[in-house]
Amino acid sequence: MLVLVAPGQGAQAPGFLTEWLDLPGVRGALEAWSDAAGIDLIRYGTEAGADEIRDTAVAQPLLVAAGLASASLLFEDPADLPRTVGALAGHSVGEFTAASLAGVLPHEEALRLVRARGLAMAEAAAVTETGMAALLGGDPAVTVPHLEKLGLTPANINGAGQIVAAGTKEQLAALETDKPEGVRKVVALKVAGAFHTHHMAPAVETLAKAAADARGTGDPKAPYVSNKDGQAVAAGSEVLERLVGQVANPVRWDLCMETFKELGVTALIEVCPGGTLTGLAKRALPGVKTLALKSPADLDAARELIAEHSA
Repeated sequence: MLVLVAPGQGAQAPGFLTEWLDLPGVRGALEAWSDAAGIDLIRYGTEAGADEIRDTAVAQPLLVAAGLASASLLFEDPADLPRTVGALAGHSVGEFTAASLAGVLPHEEALRLVRARGLAMAEAAAVTETGMAALLGGDPAVTVPHLEKLGLTPANINGAGQIVAAGTKEQLAALETDKPEGVRKVVALKVAGAFHTHHMAPAVETLAKAAADARGTGDPKAPYVSNKDGQAVAAGSEVLERLVGQVANPVRWDLCMETFKELGVTALIEVCPGGTLTGLAKRALPGVKTLALKSPADLDAARELIAEHSA
């Protein structure tokens, strides 16, 4: 059984879309999605530097556009996707990619909402100086209570021993000197704020208003696995509701991978810019074949994997 996943913020790199523009339909799609999002996705994906694309309001639509464009090249007919993919999921903003590929949101609508999400999260992050840090090593049963004692939120529980903490700069500084037992290292992440925490509550309200005007919402045509609790969600209205609330809730990617296992996953493909989620899957889902779409050169191998493991 094949699972298709989409990465979250931080996976982007300068110029990562350049090679994809020569493939059929990609440039035209990016131009249409740029209009929908009100942002020049082609320029940001090919010419912009690291600092520009680190901007939350830029990175989020850029990642969703890259995921949608690369996934479209895997299937001759878009209708083939729900017939061949056993489940879809995305990490953080990647949930919008997965929801759109599942048929919950038209691609243009997904880009409109993601742009609103990114702008709202950037605005919320500007209120207080906050950030995020990855913890290497440790036992979640020990780490999570320790983080909460310091006032930090375990914003991403990613499985395979990886937890990302989020909070104020002062709280993160305290973590550096007071690490949970078993944690080898604390690595500051280059993000604009404490995403997936209560600091993002204002962004939830803004995104809810934007989502209220969403057009073309449908039910998932393939199982959609939610970051909230790792459960497969069958109703499009609930998917949209979860996409809104997830801005201020922790990402439970560990539970998503548990669901993949329960569904009988045998192969996992991560859409562009792939790498992060396949790395987690290699450690947490032994025996599952994984492939990350890092460049167009990976497409043929991905199509072969789809043929071998399709639903």
